[in-house]
Amino acid sequence: MEDGVTTATSEDFTVQTAPFQRELLAHCYRMLGSVHDAEDLLQETLLRAWRAYDQYDPSRAALRTWLYRIANNACLTALEQRSRRPLPSGLGPPGDDPAQPQIRGEEVPWLQPIPDAMLGDPADVLFSRGSLRLAFVAALQFLPARQRAVLILREVLDWPATDVAATLDMTTAAVNSALQRARARLREAGLSEYQIDEPADPGHRAQIERYAIAFENADLAALEKLLTDDAVLEMPPLLNWYAGREAYIGFIARVFTLRGTDWRTMPLRANGQPALAAYTRDQDGGYKLHTLQVFTVTESGISRNTAFQDQALFDTFGLPNKITGTEK
Repeated sequence: MEDGVTTATSEDFTVQTAPFQRELLAHCYRMLGSVHDAEDLLQETLLRAWRAYDQYDPSRAALRTWLYRIANNACLTALEQRSRRPLPSGLGPPGDDPAQPQIRGEEVPWLQPIPDAMLGDPADVLFSRGSLRLAFVAALQFLPARQRAVLILREVLDWPATDVAATLDMTTAAVNSALQRARARLREAGLSEYQIDEPADPGHRAQIERYAIAFENADLAALEKLLTDDAVLEMPPLLNWYAGREAYIGFIARVFTLRGTDWRTMPLRANGQPALAAYTRDQDGGYKLHTLQVFTVTESGISRNTAFQDQALFDTFGLPNKITGTEK
């Protein structure tokens, strides 16, 4: 026996908690905005739960509720030591000149995307797509930690206020007040996108396929036709970001000038959204990984592209650093 848990109990714990691990990972991700922090917090949650498993009373709370209470406590403790994770568009106004010098923000703890593959069955990803998309998770970063937890539990998981109160050691009145303040804070920040969307139309994937072809062909005219008038391009760790079709295409033109016009792409999914890995021709004749691009697609076209340059993220998505260009 260790920490009050026998081998048999430990095996039972593993079996009983396994079905909840992916949704707990998603919850920690929404709270922290980092796939790497979310993985760490999931392990912390399971460790805390395992140590207390012999004290768990199913007559007082369902196992799922009990695990969420532990996960919330772990996340709230972690957030005491962490600053919010923004995207470039959350730090200042857009640039008006795509040719301006690029400013790197290596010291900023940037918001990270999460691979759909980490969240299990595709049907589960479709169900939670809206609540995991980058815009929503970015909006959550503007909220204090406890308001963030309340909003997620009430509006994403659809928990009754009484259950949220029990989970967060709050009164029901305090939960309702925190939810109202969270909604108001997001509205004041102009973040109306926090409302959870319905799953994207399957046809949106076709728009990204056309985007990939146009990008590989360095066809600026074709790329431009796929964008909405107010399309946003942001590229952490760069602080620069651009809004509007003209500025977006202007920056992509600069990329082609600096990096060449010979590219390959690999389709991905992140945060329930279509994504691409973009590879540029390398000196050795192959193609080198350049960016991981996550798209927001609407009926009017592509409205946002968040392009990440982070080796740790590349590794998390299992992306090869080099390809021959024949992989399809």
